[in-house]
Amino acid sequence: MVLQYNISLSSPRLTGNAWNKLEEGPWVKALPTGAQQELTGNEPLSILPLSSQPEENVGRAHYKLCDRLKLEKKQRRMCRRDPGVAETLMEAISMSALECQYQFRFERWNCSLEGRYRANILKRGFKETAFLYAVSSAGLTHAMAKACSAGRMERCTCDEAPDLENRKAWQWGGCGDNLKYSNKFVKDFLGKRSNKDLRARVDMHNTNVGMKVIKAGVETTCKCHGVSGSCTVQTCWRQLSPFHEIGKQLKQRYEASLKVGSSTNEATGEGEISQARPQQQPLPGPSNDPIPRTMDLLHIEDSPSFCRPSKYSPGTSARKCYKDKNCDAICCGRGHNTQSRVVTRPCQCQVRWCCYVECKQCTQREEVYTCKG
Repeated sequence: MVLQYNISLSSPRLTGNAWNKLEEGPWVKALPTGAQQELTGNEPLSILPLSSQPEENVGRAHYKLCDRLKLEKKQRRMCRRDPGVAETLMEAISMSALECQYQFRFERWNCSLEGRYRANILKRGFKETAFLYAVSSAGLTHAMAKACSAGRMERCTCDEAPDLENRKAWQWGGCGDNLKYSNKFVKDFLGKRSNKDLRARVDMHNTNVGMKVIKAGVETTCKCHGVSGSCTVQTCWRQLSPFHEIGKQLKQRYEASLKVGSSTNEATGEGEISQARPQQQPLPGPSNDPIPRTMDLLHIEDSPSFCRPSKYSPGTSARKCYKDKNCDAICCGRGHNTQSRVVTRPCQCQVRWCCYVECKQCTQREEVYTCKG
């Protein structure tokens, strides 16, 4: 199944203090509700063309797209100076949204971002907010690095190797994903934020976690060259992990997210982030708790249950569940309905020479479980 869907050009505004409300939030665009229940993790992304103009008229077409994205002045300038940036930003939106919905497909909160749900969640400091910040920055970092190595950018190309041998990678067909340029671009694009406000610091921390997970997932890929398959010359380049792997790691960090509070350093008078403790457990003497590990996601308040409709989610009524896997958890103890239906699917497929796939149509009865209201 290939997912194709239009991306709204009235995308949220990204600002320097970015990603903390709908107009300034993570670039995560929700997929159609119907698609959420069909995700398997194997779908290729199919991004619709950004312009139907003839090629000779596309020269400055990306200017209009950058303007319609409602970016800040600096961001708009960065978008305009390279024709590949606008398309890469849109790809990052799609990739982040698809990954978010895939990772939470079995959860009460299934990354439902349509309407005002996204804006309301981004105004709070939930674990879900932390994940959105991280997956958004990771998506932009990943998409930009891949765009460089794919030759879709004018201001960057393959990862620059430090030695001459690796600089021959392009000649042999090996081209490293340019994480160095991507990290610099994303940091410049998002800008710096004040570190005095706890919420701002937590949001920036989670944004950085997304970028660091991308960096930690870089793998070295090598190719041998030589007569009769010998490996007299070996060319190596760096390659990013698949984004599904990045999403999986971020989901694990979401599960282990740390709740933090603010405290004041008596020596400097400045606020510090410290891990929250139960009220009955007193804080140690004059010293504060250590700042949590760099790669942890942080949140500052408990999440709602997401069981009933609220301003944060549509609830779980009528949600599809899997009887022996998550119905009890998703349905919040309300029970589930069982519906039997007949479905027809392609089966016994064979590849015919040349060049098509021939399938039979198989009919079977299956049961569908949905949460009661």
